[in-house]
Amino acid sequence: MSNIDIQSNNKEGIFAGVNPVMAVGSSILVILFVLYTVIDPENANKVYSAAKKYIATDLSWYYVGLMSAFLFIAFYFVFSRYGSIRLGKNDEKPQFGFFSWFSMLFGAGIGIGILFWSIAEPMYHMQTNPFITKDQALSIEAAQIAMRISIFHWGLHGWALFAICGMSLAYFAYRKGLPLSVRSGLYPVFGDRIYGPLGHAADLLAVFGTVFGIATSLGLGAQQMNAGLEYLFGIPISTQTQIGLIVVISMIATFSVLTGVDKGIRILSELNMRLTVVMLAFFIILGPTAYVIGSFFTNLGDYMLNVTTLGLWVDPNPENTWQGAWTIFYWGWWIAWAPFCGMFIARISRGRTIREFVLGVLLAPTTLAAFWITIFGNTAVYIELFGQGGVVEAVNNDLTLALFKTIELMDIGSVLTILGASICTIMLVTYFVTSADSATLVICTLLSMGNEHPPARYRIFWGMSIGFVAAVLLLAGGLSALQTASIVAALPFSLVIITTTFGLYKALRREPLPGKPDSDIAGVAK
Repeated sequence: MSNIDIQSNNKEGIFAGVNPVMAVGSSILVILFVLYTVIDPENANKVYSAAKKYIATDLSWYYVGLMSAFLFIAFYFVFSRYGSIRLGKNDEKPQFGFFSWFSMLFGAGIGIGILFWSIAEPMYHMQTNPFITKDQALSIEAAQIAMRISIFHWGLHGWALFAICGMSLAYFAYRKGLPLSVRSGLYPVFGDRIYGPLGHAADLLAVFGTVFGIATSLGLGAQQMNAGLEYLFGIPISTQTQIGLIVVISMIATFSVLTGVDKGIRILSELNMRLTVVMLAFFIILGPTAYVIGSFFTNLGDYMLNVTTLGLWVDPNPENTWQGAWTIFYWGWWIAWAPFCGMFIARISRGRTIREFVLGVLLAPTTLAAFWITIFGNTAVYIELFGQGGVVEAVNNDLTLALFKTIELMDIGSVLTILGASICTIMLVTYFVTSADSATLVICTLLSMGNEHPPARYRIFWGMSIGFVAAVLLLAGGLSALQTASIVAALPFSLVIITTTFGLYKALRREPLPGKPDSDIAGVAK
């Protein structure tokens, strides 16, 4: 009998199929943070903000260095002898085809975020950033730098982190027989102690980041969906409407997660990708076609030339707040989402080689992200610099309307404008459902110590709980505070990622050379 059978899951009762310590501990942790934020939001916001300020001012070097190190390590694994090692048995084949695999990893990862920020972020950076002067604001030069920064924040560095986390989880679960759980990456360092408090702490941090990362995104996304419905149908923007949207999305996501990865999550992810292709074609054909296509090659080359410099840049002026508000915030958010996205990517990547896995996770999403930001963002840039303008003003007035205002300012007629806005609103819903159901599956997998098919009642409980947390915080005005708290929680979890990366390297060094008998980590149940 394996360690997972002995130490993780009860066979009967309310905790049947899950680890009772994890089930109770995660629930208490979530309830305490929600109560603290709702009962005393002013003090909670002060505490979270003070911690965030400390990270942004005193630890910016740490986040910058850490993310660049993960990118270097990811490429090292690609070109090392470890690249041919399969995340599973030597003769195992990938469970999903490339299109399904890519659709799921992109949809669960950053699809919803990039839909929200692909226009708004370049518009912000065009107005001010450390690499332009005040006189350059809203100029062609400022626009190019703005696109460079935006692609940088959604590009290789973040996906390298997801690749390292996902590879570690997949390697120890599918090749070494350990639970599909964050704690497994700690095994080469701590041995069987991962089944005690140490492992529980690592997994609870992962649950914390997943619950509040998704809940805050769901709450903020409901505001953008409400803006789309107000634009299309005149439905007033209100907290009640947004809570209703959260309830509906949570119900759909819960139903999806009950059907499993092979059905609900895969089908929704493929739908997301097809809708994304439709909207990208919509912007290319009906927008400034030659300009945006040319901009893509320019932006991609510009990003490749500057990615190393940007990745290692630490603002020498401690009084400037831009890097803390943007780059450090992004790196913290990527780290907070790493356990969720890493585990989900691992779950759908069984059977791929390390080289195939890392290159796929690094290059395909980064290329699509650059293309997406270019098509949406440069269309807005064109309207602002060479057209009638108005996008910057819309972004500054109401961030949630940036996407819909850009479609309106494309001046393509009322029918096509409504069509484009409608598809974008549907995309908001489907991308959020994909993120929510993927997060629910990851949480339940952690609670059940790596069971890829956790009990249905826990999938229902956590699927609805994520929506409940989002609704309560939206009602209490605490979403931004919890978003900040998630970023702060990324700091201790970054230490877990560093340790698991070391553990992965230590384990890979014991892998046999081709033609030699297999080796195993002592004490791991095959």
